[in-house]
Amino acid sequence: MSAKPILSSDVETLTSLLGGAIVEQAGSDLAALLMRIRQLSRERRVGLPGAAERLVELLAGLNEDQLDLLTKSLSIYFDLANVAEDLQRIRVIRQRERQSEGSVRKESLGDAIAQLKKQGATAEAVQHLLDKLHIGLVFTAHPTEAKRRTTRRILRQLRSDLTTAHQGDLLPRESGVLQERIRGSLTLLWQIDPMRPQPPTVMQEVERGLFFFDGLWDIVPLIFQDLRSALAEHYPGFKFHVPPFLKFGSWIGGDRDGNPFVTAQVTSDTLRLLETTAIERHLKTTRELADLLVVSDRGMQPDDPVYAALQKTFGAHPELDQLVGDAPEAEPYRRWIKVIELKLRKRIEPALASPLKAYQTAAELEADARLIEESLLRRKGDRIHASFLAAWLDQIRTFGLQVSALDVRQDSRVHVDVLQEVFARAGIYAEYAKADEKTRQKILTTPHDLGMNVLEGELSDMARETFSLYKLMAETVRAGGIERFGGHIVSMTHYASDILVILWFWKWAWKVTAGESKAELPHLPLMPLLETIDDLRQGPAILTDLLSVPDYLAYLKKDQGAQPLQNVMVGYSDSTKDGGYLAASWGLYRAQEQLSDVLASQGVRLRVFHGRGGALGRGGGPAARAILSLPPKSVDGSLRVTEQGEVLAERYDEPQIAFRHLEQVTWATLLVSSTQEGHWPEDWFTHLDELAQQSYLHYRKLVDDPGFLMYFDRATPISEIERLPIGSRPARRRERKSLSDLRAIPWTFAWTQSRHMIPAWFGLGKALHDAVARNNEDWSRYQEMYRTWPIFQAIIDNATLALMKADLQIANRYADLVEDREVAKRLWSMIHEEYDRSRASVLMITGESSLLSNTPWLQTSIQERNPYVDPLNLIQVELLKRAREGSIEADRAARLQHSVRLTIQGVAAGLRTTG
Repeated sequence: MSAKPILSSDVETLTSLLGGAIVEQAGSDLAALLMRIRQLSRERRVGLPGAAERLVELLAGLNEDQLDLLTKSLSIYFDLANVAEDLQRIRVIRQRERQSEGSVRKESLGDAIAQLKKQGATAEAVQHLLDKLHIGLVFTAHPTEAKRRTTRRILRQLRSDLTTAHQGDLLPRESGVLQERIRGSLTLLWQIDPMRPQPPTVMQEVERGLFFFDGLWDIVPLIFQDLRSALAEHYPGFKFHVPPFLKFGSWIGGDRDGNPFVTAQVTSDTLRLLETTAIERHLKTTRELADLLVVSDRGMQPDDPVYAALQKTFGAHPELDQLVGDAPEAEPYRRWIKVIELKLRKRIEPALASPLKAYQTAAELEADARLIEESLLRRKGDRIHASFLAAWLDQIRTFGLQVSALDVRQDSRVHVDVLQEVFARAGIYAEYAKADEKTRQKILTTPHDLGMNVLEGELSDMARETFSLYKLMAETVRAGGIERFGGHIVSMTHYASDILVILWFWKWAWKVTAGESKAELPHLPLMPLLETIDDLRQGPAILTDLLSVPDYLAYLKKDQGAQPLQNVMVGYSDSTKDGGYLAASWGLYRAQEQLSDVLASQGVRLRVFHGRGGALGRGGGPAARAILSLPPKSVDGSLRVTEQGEVLAERYDEPQIAFRHLEQVTWATLLVSSTQEGHWPEDWFTHLDELAQQSYLHYRKLVDDPGFLMYFDRATPISEIERLPIGSRPARRRERKSLSDLRAIPWTFAWTQSRHMIPAWFGLGKALHDAVARNNEDWSRYQEMYRTWPIFQAIIDNATLALMKADLQIANRYADLVEDREVAKRLWSMIHEEYDRSRASVLMITGESSLLSNTPWLQTSIQERNPYVDPLNLIQVELLKRAREGSIEADRAARLQHSVRLTIQGVAAGLRTTG
C-alpha cells in the first residue's frame, strides 16, 4: 500500500475513533453539531451562496459551553491529523531510503559527498572543508509552543501505537489491546485541560528542552557513521578525520533579555541540570559497556594502553580494588570502564568515596575512552569497536559533560545602566550613560582596581544580579572548562562598546575568582546581535570599529591562533517586524555578505548565528533550503541556528524525523560552503536592493498609519496571546505605544492566528508590480532569478506558502472587530490590495496556475485542513466579540479568556505554526 492511502486510512480511523469518544464523553448532539459545522465550512470553501453567513449565524447562536466543546473537538482532530502526517513523513523517508539502495539518496550525506566528488573536490579539499565544519543548533524557550508537554506525551504514545498497528505480525489479542489503548489515549486527550494552569517556570522550560535529548543522544552517532561511510565510498583509501561538527546549545536558563525570572541562581541550577543529564547518560553507557566488554587479558602486551593505564592507576591507588570489586584483573576493559565510571560519578557526587579526581573537561573523558579504542584496534577488535564503542566516542565529542553549551543573553541597555551606576559610585566616570562612543571605549579598555568591593554597600538589584552572573560564569569555567558556555549574546547591539562592556565584565569576573590560580583569561565568544533593519545596515561599521580596538583583537587572537573567529548573530524576527518581509530577507543577506568581507579584511573568520523562528514571518521554512540560500562566503562550513518553540517538537520529537533534519542541515551546509562566489549577475543584487527599499517604504506606510496599532489590537488576538501561559518570559516589553514596544514573537503569532500572515508577504507585491511597470518590462528577469538564484527562490517560495495559508475572507471577519470603521476600512483596503498584488506577482514568477500547484502534496494538505481551521477562527472571532462587549462580569470575562485561549491552541494545531 502506498503512503498516501495509509495516511488517509490513519486519518479516517482516528477521526472515527474520535467521533466515538465525542459521543461517549459529550453526547450525540455535539457529534451532530460538529458534522453540521464541518459541512457548512466545506460549503463556504467551495463558494456555495449563503454558506458563510449560515455558519457565522450558527456559531453566534451557541453558548460558551457549546463553543468550547466544538473547539476541543476540532483541536483534537488536528492533533490526530498531525500525528498521522508525521507517521507518513516517516514512511516516506524509509520508503525513499529503500528505493535508493544502490544509488545516492537525495539530500543525504552520501549525496553531499557525491556532489563534492562530482565538482572535482580532492580528498584533501574535502578534509579541509570538514576541518572547518561546525553546525551549532541552539534550543530556545521562545514562547511559541502552545501545546503542553502532557499533551505531547499522549500524542507520542499514540504515534507509537499507530506504528505498531501497521506491523503485519500482530496477533488478534495484541491488536485488540492496541485498539483499546488508542481509545484510552483519545479519552485522555478529551479529559485533560489542554492549557497549562499557569506559565511554566524557567526550570520547567529547561526540563522541556532536555526532553528532546533522549532521542538526539542516539541519533547523533548515526549521522557521523553515515558521513564516514560516504567518505569511504567516494574517496577510498584516504584516511579522513571527521571532527565533532554537530554542537548543541541552549538559551533556556541563560537568556535573561526581558525575562526577570532568569537569575544567576537559575542559571546555576540550569548548568547543574545540563551537566547531570549528560553524566547520567554517560554512566548508563559505561554500565552497558562494562557488561559487554568482558574480553580477557590473554595476549595483552605490557605496552597496551589500557593495561598500562590500569597499572599506573591502581599502582597509585590500591584501594580502588575495593571500589571495582566486580571487575576482575583478568577483564581489563571492564576494569578500566569502572575507573571511568568512578570519575564520572565524582563529577556529580563530590562526596563519593573515591581517590580519583572527577573529570574536569570532556577531553579528559575522551582520552580515557580512546585508550579502549586504541587497545581494541591493536587486538583485531575492529568490529567490537565499530559496534559498541564508536557511538559513545561520538557522543562524548558532541555532548561532552554537558548535553548543551549554555548561551547567556542580555540587552545592551541593561549593561549601560549597570555601569553607569557602578562607575559613578566608584568615581571612575560620572556620566557613562551619556558618554560618546570613543569615551566609552577608552573607559572600558583602561585597567581598573575594582574587585569584589564593587558589591559592597548600596547597589541596585539589577547591578548586583549582573555582577553575580559573571562571577558565576567565571567560577563555572574554572571548575569545568570554557566548553560549558556557548557564548554571550548582546541584544540590541548598536555600538562596539556594547561588546566591550561584556569583555570588561568577563575580565572583572576572572580576576575576582582567581584565588591562587594563574590561569589566563579564556576565550568566551562575545556575539553582537543585529536585530533591526538599521542595525543590519550598520553591522559592518560596528564590527570594523570593534576590531580596531587593540584590546579586543588581542582577546580574539589569544586562544584562536592566526585566523580567529568572530560570531555575529542576526535576528530574523525583529528585522521583519521593523522593515517587512522583503526588506528584512534581503537586508539579512546583504548584511552577511558585507560582514564576511569586513572580517576577512581583518584576517578574522565569520560565523553567523541565525536567530530564526518557526513561523514564515520569522525566518521559518525548510531548514536546508534556508541554508542553501545564504551567501556562501558567510557560511564557509560554519554556522549556528536557533531552534525555537514549536520547531523543537516538529523536528526532534520523533527520532527518524530528527535524523532526517540533521542530515539535511549537514548536507546543505556542505554544499553551500562549496559554492563558488560571483555566480549570479551583479545587476540582480542592485535590483533587489531597489525592490527591498520599495517594499520597506510600502510596509512602513502600513505600520506607521496612525490607526495601525488600534487595528492590530482589535483585528488580532494579541492581548489574549500576551496572556497565554506558554512561556516564563513576559510577552510585552512595555505598554504598546509604538511598533518597537511589541515583541516580535507575539506580533507574528497574532497575525498568524487572524489569518492575515502580514509578516511573511506584505510589501512584496507592491515592490515587484511597480518595478515591472516602472521599467516597462515583462516578468522574465524575475522568472530567471527564481529558477537559478537560491535566495530569491527562498523569498518567493516562503511568501507563496504564507499567501496560501492566509485567508482574507477569514481575516476580514477579524477586521470587523475594529470599532473605528474608518480606520478598519482604510487599513483593510491596503492589506487586501497588497495581498492581491503579492499573490499575482508570485504566480507570474513561479508560472503556477494557483498557489503551490507545483507542489501538489502541500497544496492538498492545506486545502484539506482549511475547512476545519476556518470554524476555529470563526469561533475565536465570536468569542473575541463577546469578550469585548462593554462591561461584563469578572467571572464571565475570565471564562471567555479561557475559551479564546483554547481556540488559539486549536488554530495553531490546524496551521501547524504559531509565531
